[in-house]
Amino acid sequence: MPRRLLAALLYVLVALTASAAAPASVPDKVVVLTFDDASASHHAVARPLLKRLGFGATFFITEGFTFRTNKRDYLTWEQIAELHREGFEIGNHTRDHLGITEKNVPRLAEQLEAIAARCREHGIPAPVSFAWPGNKFHPSALLVLETAGIRFARRGGEPEVPYAKGGGVPYEPGVDHPLLIPTTADARPVWTLDHVKAAVAQARNGRITVLQFHGVPDGEHPWVNTPRESFEEYMLWLKEAGCTVIALRDVARYTEGRPAPTDPMSAINRRLQAADAQRAAPSAGPNTSSKAGASASK
Repeated sequence: MPRRLLAALLYVLVALTASAAAPASVPDKVVVLTFDDASASHHAVARPLLKRLGFGATFFITEGFTFRTNKRDYLTWEQIAELHREGFEIGNHTRDHLGITEKNVPRLAEQLEAIAARCREHGIPAPVSFAWPGNKFHPSALLVLETAGIRFARRGGEPEVPYAKGGGVPYEPGVDHPLLIPTTADARPVWTLDHVKAAVAQARNGRITVLQFHGVPDGEHPWVNTPRESFEEYMLWLKEAGCTVIALRDVARYTEGRPAPTDPMSAINRRLQAADAQRAAPSAGPNTSSKAGASASK
């Protein structure tokens, strides 16, 4: 084979290999849509609207609360299987909605397997995504998740933003550990469309907005209820705004080839340190303040 041809072939091979390994760049307005707790309204309300709009989503399933007996407020496994067949992601939320603490980490593997087994019984692949129940997480549980085949896990907005505020920070692929993906906004009954707009405004410069919903509506947990009319308004706005709405598993396109942080808590600690430094900074003088205000208004 001529030397020039061999060199050309080698160049193409190297280029193709590099392309396959490189993660896709993150466009603006990427939104991960997630639903917790297996509410019946996920099938009755969310499913038909999301199908019509062409949105992806992850439904995190638990058999906790009154799931086994209360089919007015909770999904059946037949409905969960239908969500899967229609292209939505089924995620793991533990069998008993177990809030993870350092003490109960040894119980986590069995909790994960219980939901994975129920999925397999109904023709659903074992979940690769997980939502930390009650948004409580502990780093010592990450190995358990990895062993169970979990690739992505969504936490809440804490510790960067207190739970009571229902907010958080955008997800930064390659910066946040894939098993500690932050919630950007956690829907509450007091929400308006402005809350959604503020969350989506953070989906830029390589960052992704992660939205957390519970029931739409939620009959058993009114403190995280989203009225049907409000939910429909939010979803229609996402469509009109040109957002790319995906399931949690779909962030793989933005993470392939990016090594996970060696220290899972590094992104969280860096944000907390930056917030502490900002609070500790001396107040600016009148001239500086007016200049900053003028700059911010531009």
